[in-house]
Amino acid sequence: MCNIKQNIEQVREQIDLATQKCGRPDHSVQLLAVSKTKPVEAIAEAVAAGQTAFGENYVQEGVEKVEHFATHAPNTKIEWHFIGPIQSNKTRLIASHFDWVHSVDRLKIAKRLSEQRPAHLPPLNVLVQVNTSGEASKSGITLDEAMDLIESMRALPNLTVRGFMSIPQPETDYQRQCAAFEPLATAFDSLHAHTPAIDTLSMGMSGDMAAAIACGSNMVRIGTAVFGARDYR
Repeated sequence: MCNIKQNIEQVREQIDLATQKCGRPDHSVQLLAVSKTKPVEAIAEAVAAGQTAFGENYVQEGVEKVEHFATHAPNTKIEWHFIGPIQSNKTRLIASHFDWVHSVDRLKIAKRLSEQRPAHLPPLNVLVQVNTSGEASKSGITLDEAMDLIESMRALPNLTVRGFMSIPQPETDYQRQCAAFEPLATAFDSLHAHTPAIDTLSMGMSGDMAAAIACGSNMVRIGTAVFGARDYR
């Protein structure tokens, strides 16, 4: 049986170790627990273990979970992140239910999210997804396009642009992992120096977390190591 509390403690220890190894401050990397396909009971276990930020890939599934906790545990502090591909016909649901969106890669989508963000909610935190591997099968845009998109999005009233997200091609070699992360990390550092509100670099999953942290990631997205293997049946 999967012990979610124990898993979270182990993942946090790994994050702390990677952070200390590269001389970064303690608690400078946030754990985003990726809860796609997992039931609300598993999320409740993670919440009981002190985890507050959760990432969802599928709009309808994510919305159902957000609504479940809003109804059944209204005083529970949870930060909901949408991290999957965005279809135009799903932007209203995303804008209405999530606190963060990691996967913005088009101005059209950004405009819809801003226009459809309910007035009673704070601005939606958004990250631009960058395709650092150049794979045609991967979502995201080039780094140059991302810089232009960030500039355009700053004019949208109901969004707060926070930084970048990437999902590089899977690599087992540490140096190759770093090579995929470094260009985006360099661009982020430059942007953050001029615009402190750009403060989030979402890079790294279970297999490349240490390299991502060494390159400057301050948010890692971890699923299986927290919740156990997924059943897609």
